[in-house]
Amino acid sequence: MTMKTSHTNRWVAAGAATALMLALSACSSGMEEEAAPSAAASGAAATGPIEIVYMQKQGDQQYFVDEADGAKAAAEELGDVTVTVVNLGTDANKAISELDAAIARKVGGIIMVAPDQAIGPQVMSAAAAAGIPLLASDDGLTSADGTAAPFVGFNGTAMGNAIGDKAAELYTQAGWTADNTKIIAVGKEDLSVCVQRLDGAADSFSKGASDAPEVIKLGTDNSVTDALNKAGAVLTAHQTVTNWVVWGCNDESETGVVTALQNQGIAPANIIGVGLGAYLTCKDWAAGQDTGNKAALFISGFDVGSAALKAMVAQVRDGVALPAETIADTHMVDSTNWESEGVVCT
Repeated sequence: MTMKTSHTNRWVAAGAATALMLALSACSSGMEEEAAPSAAASGAAATGPIEIVYMQKQGDQQYFVDEADGAKAAAEELGDVTVTVVNLGTDANKAISELDAAIARKVGGIIMVAPDQAIGPQVMSAAAAAGIPLLASDDGLTSADGTAAPFVGFNGTAMGNAIGDKAAELYTQAGWTADNTKIIAVGKEDLSVCVQRLDGAADSFSKGASDAPEVIKLGTDNSVTDALNKAGAVLTAHQTVTNWVVWGCNDESETGVVTALQNQGIAPANIIGVGLGAYLTCKDWAAGQDTGNKAALFISGFDVGSAALKAMVAQVRDGVALPAETIADTHMVDSTNWESEGVVCT
């Protein structure tokens, strides 16, 4: 995924030594490091070829495809690094079996987007016992004693706040009121990052809007299909609602609900959808279609994958401790600026 240069030069180092080593080992990647490096991920440097396994939930979603591409591009840039990408789907058992297989091969490092955060203690314990560094990507992992694994991804609450701010702005501009409007907040209800994003959006919206429409929470598996299917019941139960505001945990969730609304005959003018990702919302904009997808928070899977791979290689090859937390940059886009801001529709 090709990114704008201005969004790929925003590293802020929390630890000077770590930041210096990362800067020497790779070009900047649009990510921001926060907190101190994690001592749990430190170890002796290695020489020769390195294999890094990148395990991803729902690896066929565009964000995760971009993330894998970012990791592969970083591996090619660094040289003598092989990235093995594994699509875990939504299967936590597969995550464990693939982890065991990677450990048996004695890979250099493991990066995981877990299908279920509940496997955190098992995953972290197994990797630690094998002496293989583990990095959580996108969704955080914690051990049995509550210790967090080193993490690369986004600040869920801050993302939600940005979405809520934009939705409140558009809601106010439209002149809608709580009497004729409902909000659908859609996403996976047992995933911590989704809870953070959806709660953050609701909090910011309530502060930015003059009144607060009812928020209808819609639990899905974060796929377009599930959002489409489950939105139907919401619409059936609220047939007298004129206007709809939609936000979600990801672009799949938000665009799925917006599509369901439009399929039921609700005009785009009566929908304010604010996506999260922009890789799906941009498709309507690229086609010049009148759409309920009014804006989206742009996040780059490519940047996350690149940053995660570079941090892991710095750990394995140079003995640099994995930063405790590396937070990616985000920004809001719409039909007028998505191309100039670097969003790529695929």
